[in-house]
Amino acid sequence: MSFNTPNEATYDLLMNRRSVKAKDMVGPGPDRAEMEKILAAGMRVPDHGKLAPWRFLVLTGAEREKLGDLIAEGLVVEDERDPRVAEKMKGYASQGPVLVVAIMCLNPDHKIPVLEQELSIGAACQNMLVAATALGFASQWLTGWAAYSKTVANGLGLSANEQIAGFLFFGNQADEPTERPRPNISDHITWGFPESNEGR
Repeated sequence: MSFNTPNEATYDLLMNRRSVKAKDMVGPGPDRAEMEKILAAGMRVPDHGKLAPWRFLVLTGAEREKLGDLIAEGLVVEDERDPRVAEKMKGYASQGPVLVVAIMCLNPDHKIPVLEQELSIGAACQNMLVAATALGFASQWLTGWAAYSKTVANGLGLSANEQIAGFLFFGNQADEPTERPRPNISDHITWGFPESNEGR
């Protein structure tokens, strides 16, 4: 295997990748072998200290509905939502054919700062989205209320040092996605060493 081989097609993929709303996805989603490829790409990321501060929970079929039940339960218990409103949220986890719950496994006592551990899981999630596109699948990374719910975390068996980084949905697209506005690069880039704030 050779590393860092130039590949213009990869650049084109990065510049043309577009999230597809999970609610608009159709089946079939990636199968076990395809998901293993996507997950493997998620683990080839910058990881200061080689901590691997992440793990992934893959849900398909009725397993997604169990997560939907947890979310509805949490909305009633934690957020005091009307049970009828919570019932409608049960479908959140079943939007796409395959759902990956990305979990941060943080070690606050390690010499590697927590921020760098969090950045590693972010890179892992992004790699998975790109890999899915490269394999011909649609994807979307969502968070929302459920990512911060104690009920959901406990129901998924998360430990005290773990936190949900997001819900990654994978499937196929029924329609061609449309582009959204992108930042103007000149508004976010400084060329050269900036002026110091000292003395201002």
